[in-house]
Amino acid sequence: MESPLSAESAPPTPAPRNDTPSPSPRAEAQELRMEEKERTADTEEDPTYLSLLSEVSVLVEEPAEDASEKAEERAEREAQRQLLATEELIYTERNYLRLLQVCTCTIRSNLQKLQPQLTNLDSMFLYIEEVIDVSGRLLNLLDQKQLTPHDPLFLETLCDAFLSLSTDMESAYKEYLANYNTVTALENSYKQKDALWTEIVKVIKSSAPDVNATSLSFFLVMPVQRIARYPLLLQTVMKHTEPGHPAYSLLEQTARTAIALNCRINEYKRFREVADKYKKTEILTIRDKMNRLNSHSIAKKTARLSQFIKHETGIAPKLVDEEFDALEGFFYLLENGITVLHENVETYLDHLQRFLSCRPEEFDLGMDGEKPAIYYKEIITALRQWILPTCEKRMRTLVHKPLCALRELLAGPRNLISKRLDKLLDYELIEEKPSLSYDEQAVANTYKTINTLLLNELPQFNGLALTLLWGMLGAFSCLHKDLAADMEQLFQGFTQQLPHGSLEPNAFWEWAECSVLEGARRLESLCWNVKDQLNAPIVRPLSPGSQRRLKVLTDKHGSGKIYQLTGHVVGTRDLDLSLNRGELVAIISEMDTRGDKRRWLVDAGGPRGYVPSSKLVRYHQVTMDPPPSPHLITTMDQAGGVRRHSCTPDLMRPSYTPDTPQPRLVRTMSMTVPCLQVLAGYDFMARSSHEVSLRVGEPIRVLEPHDKKGSCDWSLVEVRGQRGYVPSNYLTVLPTSTTPTAPYH
Repeated sequence: MESPLSAESAPPTPAPRNDTPSPSPRAEAQELRMEEKERTADTEEDPTYLSLLSEVSVLVEEPAEDASEKAEERAEREAQRQLLATEELIYTERNYLRLLQVCTCTIRSNLQKLQPQLTNLDSMFLYIEEVIDVSGRLLNLLDQKQLTPHDPLFLETLCDAFLSLSTDMESAYKEYLANYNTVTALENSYKQKDALWTEIVKVIKSSAPDVNATSLSFFLVMPVQRIARYPLLLQTVMKHTEPGHPAYSLLEQTARTAIALNCRINEYKRFREVADKYKKTEILTIRDKMNRLNSHSIAKKTARLSQFIKHETGIAPKLVDEEFDALEGFFYLLENGITVLHENVETYLDHLQRFLSCRPEEFDLGMDGEKPAIYYKEIITALRQWILPTCEKRMRTLVHKPLCALRELLAGPRNLISKRLDKLLDYELIEEKPSLSYDEQAVANTYKTINTLLLNELPQFNGLALTLLWGMLGAFSCLHKDLAADMEQLFQGFTQQLPHGSLEPNAFWEWAECSVLEGARRLESLCWNVKDQLNAPIVRPLSPGSQRRLKVLTDKHGSGKIYQLTGHVVGTRDLDLSLNRGELVAIISEMDTRGDKRRWLVDAGGPRGYVPSSKLVRYHQVTMDPPPSPHLITTMDQAGGVRRHSCTPDLMRPSYTPDTPQPRLVRTMSMTVPCLQVLAGYDFMARSSHEVSLRVGEPIRVLEPHDKKGSCDWSLVEVRGQRGYVPSNYLTVLPTSTTPTAPYH
């Protein structure tokens, strides 16, 4: 029996052609509806059709039930995966914290016991304590709730703990990651020493036998990997969490926070790398600078110079940043203050050290019987042995050492500011271009990075530097206050014994000021004397050969042309002479043939040539027989010598005596008192503490016409309140006036 479905599906048999006229469309529609009703009625009464229809309905209901079961299974699988991802995050965090503690406690302590000790070992573990602390706090927050990953509230607790520690986590990890390049560099330096590296590996394996670690970087790279893994773990948990979960929105926020955290850390690390690259101060020789020159660097520097000239001349406008200009001006003002204070403190300590190095109390000055001298000696001894050394030590520790460290820190910002100017000139050249090449984009990014870094970091640096500067000034003031208190305590025991201890405060300070000014005047006078001594001409007796040369040159050129060399001269050009210090020459011309007045033509008593004019000074011929000094005579008279007088013949008159009536002629003398004055005929510079300097025309008082050995070549004189020996032939006598006295026979 043929199924109705198959019969219905078969194509209708075409009707035989009939030439009768076709019915209307409405009649045809009615006939079709009637036929359809008849077929439907026949089909509904067929039992086969009914059975097939029931089977089809069963098949339709079964997939709906399977779909609900599959959805439940899928939800269970997602929940299981969420649980596994959460457990993985917690388990890996605990294992990560354990390994870091093993590295910083066990391995580090064992490495510190190695001999010789590892250099800069502590630098490898910088900021890792902060990382361990923030990881431990994260686990403690989870443990305090006493929840397991199976609890519905565990996921919400995890997100809250992570969000609350995100700021501390960023601070800890960004410093550690910025310092990680130092860790790798130090480890590479250890690896270059085979024996040392072998010992390090042995310590690592013995300290952590359950971990197959062969280097420190196995542990120290974990924070770098861990901070980047947080977003992946949180996104995995969120992927297997239904959007309708109560903690889904909080989990989504935590994942976004972890991603932003990594972005900020990467940006900070990039800023630090740029800063480390450009803040270094390189000391290059001229050869090193020449080796670095190439076509690219020359073109770049030329473009910068051209842009800078355009700015200075007003041809091109300059990019102005008022905020940065204010920070830069304050930085340079702060740098100048720190530099000046550093120089003053160093000068202060240098003077203090010189004062401590001079110990006159250790010498016997022949003043043992004078009580003030004894008291002063005790005071000076206490100052040098206790008060001043203590003050110097504290000054170096509390002021000088921090000031030196702060001054060294100024180099980094200074170099960055200078490099920013260079990059700004490069950036201005490419700023208006519609499209940038790869290199030009790198230049723009470098400028923006340096500018942003300085705007963010320079205010903090200026504030901290100013705080440190004020602290050091406060310490400097406190040290002087303590010094004054110690000295006051010391002097209290000698107040009555000292000569000026009974003075009133105002009178004492007036006396102290006058004493200081008098000491300053004497010191200034000493400085002038030393300066005159350094610039003084050569004073030494001439050899017989030099005397003959002097006679020849004087007869030939005159005494006004005679000069003496102040130093050795070595000829380096044609017609140059090589002469020794102190030789005499005669000036022929005060310039060479080209008109150069720095080379003079001279006669050296035979050869003629050129010598530098800066090595020549006029020679003052010394008289061998100085005129007698009235002070010498007076001194001799006082010593019991023969008195000498100046006499003038007056007249010849007869004289009679009682013994003989014969007259005899007696010369009558009219006595005059000599009024003469001893002056310095030439400049003389003292060469030792036993001599005294003279200036031409200076009045002199002669105390002894000879030295202690009886030689008349030197005389003891007094000039300007100072006593000392001078050459006798440097003294001259000039008459001032005469006063006649009564004649005598």
